[in-house]
Amino acid sequence: MNFKYFLVPLMAIISISCNTKKEDVVTPVKIETPTIPADYNPEEKLKELGITLMGASAPVANYVNAVRSGNLIFLSGKGPLQANGENIEGKVGTDLTIEEGYEAARITGINQLSVLKSELGNLNKVVRVVKVLGMVNAGPDFPDHPKVINGYSDLMVAVFGDRGKHARAAVGMGSLPGNIAVEIEMIVEVMPD
Repeated sequence: MNFKYFLVPLMAIISISCNTKKEDVVTPVKIETPTIPADYNPEEKLKELGITLMGASAPVANYVNAVRSGNLIFLSGKGPLQANGENIEGKVGTDLTIEEGYEAARITGINQLSVLKSELGNLNKVVRVVKVLGMVNAGPDFPDHPKVINGYSDLMVAVFGDRGKHARAAVGMGSLPGNIAVEIEMIVEVMPD
């Protein structure tokens, strides 16, 4: 076996790696800390809207209301639990009108804001609402899931302004836990600790 066929490529590799220039080295990218404008105040917006947040309701199974990973908070699905302790139940389009479904989604949004406030202490720390997954309890022929979940999305924009605009999915489900009208989960970016 002739080793020169192996030695020449090996020497070329060693030569190239030894001649790496400083500009060829990748430098880490500095990530900017998000800034919040001075007039941004979701807490004040809630007061203007006449919304009082309650304490976050306890999870009904083996999970937590929210998990923070870096600057993102992932909120578990919540439903339309009203102040009287009862959920809005039924299938939208059959048992409930679109308007009633919209209100159920809005109440769910208030419940999610309660969870978020309990996690952060102050909603002014929210940089933006990133993603919403809205699930509507509806029959197989119901076509207006987005009109229902708009109750949630409209609330987020009313509270956070443009920072409340988010990516979203609005989908129909054959059933939801306890026959609730909607279940919605959310991902939020927040200020670093």
